[in-house]
Order: sequence, then C-alpha cells, then structure tokens
Amino acid sequence: MTNPWRGEVTLLIDGQPQVMRLTLGALAGLEAALAEPSLVALVERFEKGRFSGADVLAVLKAGLVGGGSGFDPAALDHAEIAGGPMGAARAAAELIARAFVVPEA
Repeated sequence: MTNPWRGEVTLLIDGQPQVMRLTLGALAGLEAALAEPSLVALVERFEKGRFSGADVLAVLKAGLVGGGSGFDPAALDHAEIAGGPMGAARAAAELIARAFVVPEA
C-alpha cells in the first residue's frame, strides 16, 4: 500500500503496481538530469506547468530507482502506464509533492 508519509506513490506500469519514492539521491539525480540548479527550481518548474513529457519520464524513472522497484527504468519509455500520459503526469506531480511532505511527529 502507498504510504504518503514516506513519500511513496504507486503506479500501474505494464499492469503491475510499482512503488516509487524520490529519495534525496533520486532528487539530486533528477536536478542534474533536468539541468535545474536547485530543488526549489525543480518544484517551481512543475508548479508552473513548465514540464515536458521527458520531464515526467525523468521523474518517474527517478521514483522507480528511489523506491527500489525491480522495474527497469529504461523500459519505462515503452511501457504501458495506467492513465496514459495524464496518469503519468499526475504520478510525477504527486511524487514531487510528497517528497516535500513533513511527517507528523
């Protein structure tokens, strides 16, 4: 089950649930992959709707790595994602939002 306090998002990829999470390492890799100078700039890019399909794929791939999924991130380019492009974009936005949720004490 997805745990929002751990920043997890589950997405059906090729009919299989995959748990994704943006760890600090995954976020650092994402900054580099998207050529953003900071985490704030990365978040603003998505908040302002200035993201591309390639950006969504990069976020999902980082989430798969951070979540320890057995799904090969390189295979995501040709995978069937539940909800299609909109489902993928929603999952990417949710991953970024949950990465910055402060857990309750």
